[in-house]
Formats: sequence, C-alpha cells, structure tokens
Amino acid sequence: MPRYETVIGLEVHVELKTRTKIFCDSTTEFGGEPNTHVCPICLGLPGTLPVINKKVVEYAIRAALALNCNIAEFTKFDRKNYFYPDMPKNYQISQHDLPIATHGYLEIDTQKGPKKIGISRLHMEEDSGKLVHQGTITTTPFSLVDYNRAGVPLIEIVSAPDLSSPEEACQYVEKLRTIILYTGVSDCKMEEGSLRCDANISVRPVGTGRLGTNTEIKNLNSLKALRRSLHFETERQIEVLRAGGRIVQETRTWDEGKGETLPLRSKEQAHDYRCLPEPDLVPLLIDRQWVEDIRGSLPELPEQRRQRYIKDYSLPEYDAAILTNTKELADYFERCVRAYSHPKAVGNWILGEFNRLLNLHGIEIAACKVTPQNLVSLLRLIDQGTISGKIAKVVFAEMFTSGQAAEAIVKKKGLVQISDRHAMVPVVEKVLAGNPGAVADYKAGKGRALGFLVGQVMKATQGQANPELVNKLLKERL
Repeated sequence: MPRYETVIGLEVHVELKTRTKIFCDSTTEFGGEPNTHVCPICLGLPGTLPVINKKVVEYAIRAALALNCNIAEFTKFDRKNYFYPDMPKNYQISQHDLPIATHGYLEIDTQKGPKKIGISRLHMEEDSGKLVHQGTITTTPFSLVDYNRAGVPLIEIVSAPDLSSPEEACQYVEKLRTIILYTGVSDCKMEEGSLRCDANISVRPVGTGRLGTNTEIKNLNSLKALRRSLHFETERQIEVLRAGGRIVQETRTWDEGKGETLPLRSKEQAHDYRCLPEPDLVPLLIDRQWVEDIRGSLPELPEQRRQRYIKDYSLPEYDAAILTNTKELADYFERCVRAYSHPKAVGNWILGEFNRLLNLHGIEIAACKVTPQNLVSLLRLIDQGTISGKIAKVVFAEMFTSGQAAEAIVKKKGLVQISDRHAMVPVVEKVLAGNPGAVADYKAGKGRALGFLVGQVMKATQGQANPELVNKLLKERL
C-alpha cells in the first residue's frame, strides 16, 4: 500500500480589539442580547455608507509587521458577493487582489529543528453575523440569526501549505496566537470566537511534488477541534484513496460529538464570488513613515524575549519558552526579577506553584492577588531560613486566596522554621528510637533510609524543621 503524507494550509481569522466596528460606530463588545449591537450600516440597510475605522488599519499593519510581512503601499477593499443568512448585505467587504500585507512567516519547532511556515497574505475584512443552531449544523430543524458580530473587524491570516501534520498545525496556531497577543491587537479568545480557523487539507503519496485534492474544514474554534478534525480527515482521505476512490473537493464541518468531519457543500466547481472594488470606500495609500512608527511601537516579541531569557538569565530553553508563552506571564516574571536577582528561583516558582494555582482556580494573571513584590518577599523568607520550602507552599496558597503578605501569614499562623539545634535534638532522637529498621538500613549502606528519617522528622514538626539542620543532626547521631 502506498504511504501518504499530509499537506495543510490554515486560514486564521482574528477579531481586532477595537471599540467600534470596522465601518460604523456600533460596539464590538462580546455578548449582549441578540441583534442589539447593530446599526443601519452593519445591518446593510439601503442608503447607508461605510466609513473605515483607522484603528483597524493600524492594527492590521501592527500584526503584519510582527509576522514579518511586507506592507503594501496601495491597498483597497472589495465586495465578495455570496448569499448566506448571516450576511445582511449579501456581500462581505473584504480584500481580494490587493491585501494590506503579503509574504510573511513564522517559525515553529519540530523534531527536525526550526521550520519556517510561510504566510501568503494578511488582509482586512468585516465579520459576518452568527447562525445559532438548535443542535449541530447538520441536524438542526431551524437556525436563528444574530447580527451583533456583523461588521466586527477581522484580519484573515492565510498560511502557505507548509504544514505537514495536525501537530504542526496546532503549534502554528499557538505560535500565531502568542504573537498576536503580544501585539495587543486582539484578545484571541477562541472560546468567544475572536480567533478561529479554517483548515485546508489534502494527502499525497510520499515524495510526490504535486498537491492532492483538498477539502476545507470550516470554523474550528479550539486547538482540540483542530487537531482531532485534521487527524480524522487525514485518515478518511487515505482510506478513500486506498479503496480506489477519489477525494471530492468540498467544504466539511467538524462534529465534536461524533468525532468526525461531515460534508457541507461541494466545491468541485470554482465559486465565482464576483469580487469587485468596493465603490463606497476609497483605496488606501499607506504612508511609509506611519508604518515605521508602528514598527517602532511593537513590543519585544515572544521569540526575542525567549532568546534573551536564555542568554541573560541562563534559563533552560523549556523554562524560557513557557515563561514567554503569554506577555502577562513574562511581564510578571520580569517584575519579580527586577526585585530579586535569582531568575531561576523565580522561574521555578512561577512555573510550579503559581501556574498550578492559576489553573486550579481558573483565573487570569490580572486577577491574581499575589503581586510580584509579595512573591519576592516569600522567596526572601526562604533564603533567610525563616520558613522551609515546604512551608512556603502552604504560605503561598494562603497568599493566593487572601492576598496577604507572606510575613503576615507566617506570623499569624506561627509557621516560622525551627532552626534551634537544642529544640530539634529531642525530636531527632525520638524519630531514631521509633524507627530502628531505618537506622539499621542506613548503617547497612542504604542511603535512601536517611531520606525516610528526614521525612519523619519533618512530619513530626509539621514541616517547620530546618531541613539542613535535620540532615546534620541525623548524620551526627547515626
């Protein structure tokens, strides 16, 4: 049987974080009662005229520069004509032949090393409304239309067909999302639809240069859905070809409940969207100085930050990658390091207890009650021997829920580490007397027995004993 390889290209739609829509002053706020965030312009009522939101153009340039794109000097909007219930005008204002940005790229990490994924184009367009189905799109008896989202500004980022597996596709989307978050042009909340993607996928015999017939999977709004749908579609296409069939070029949807892609509509014949220049919007001449001003305002991007953490802070690559995964986490880390010059210790706490509690409570960093100053104060208490690492975790959990300073919690709960030799000697001797088997094991050369005895002393002191002192006293007596 022939071996097949997968070829994937993604179209990622990103909602821009502007206050108002792309061609009118209706709010872009998420939620609200259906059909309340609308006006005559975004509803496409007769006699209305669109007016471009300059902030949309600025944000598109900002995102494109972060993705290493070339910015056009001349660009325009077009009408993309098609009929669908969620499109109030029966055409979408988009960009067809002259997008605002082209020829970009980003890099992902693969087992074979860094891989450059091309970005063919980035263009601006308005979002459509939303169909609310009673069940799934393929089984619903009827659908309702909400136009709140109609006219919300989008950038569509189209990759080259450079992705070779569902895992690479997910890594590409994660990397893209991180970069866009750093630029500040979108919140990229996939669960709210502000980042979603369509996947074009085909398979071909290994070593074949030409592309196979592709299918398009529409409106994937989670990495889980992206990964599972691409795996399913890869296997489905291979099975069809091995059985002697042919792939039908079509649009498909992902059914999460069934765990499979299902056909929506055929694309065997090329769709003629009858794109024509938007007559109600003038073309845009992009000033070069404006582009350079936007470039100069870009923050340090995640890859640059990751490399700096490795070089300046001597962090492992894994730690640096996780710490720079979001701008908020990286900013928090740096505020800690400015006050406490032990980056590795700070990183360990953030990647450990800090992230664990964020995930456990399901909150964002902005809502966390532990300030960088308070985390640094906790680390200093450990350095001073006031509390042990074990007790520090107890204190940190209290800091996380109450927002109190570490010193106040330690004092209130009497958690000061026991470092008094005279106070510890009786505890150590009691533990030794009560565990003759472990003592015999240690004397017989079994080093692990010492760890057991240390644990028993820590247990007897409720974790407040100084570990170094405990080790020293046990070895002396043994």
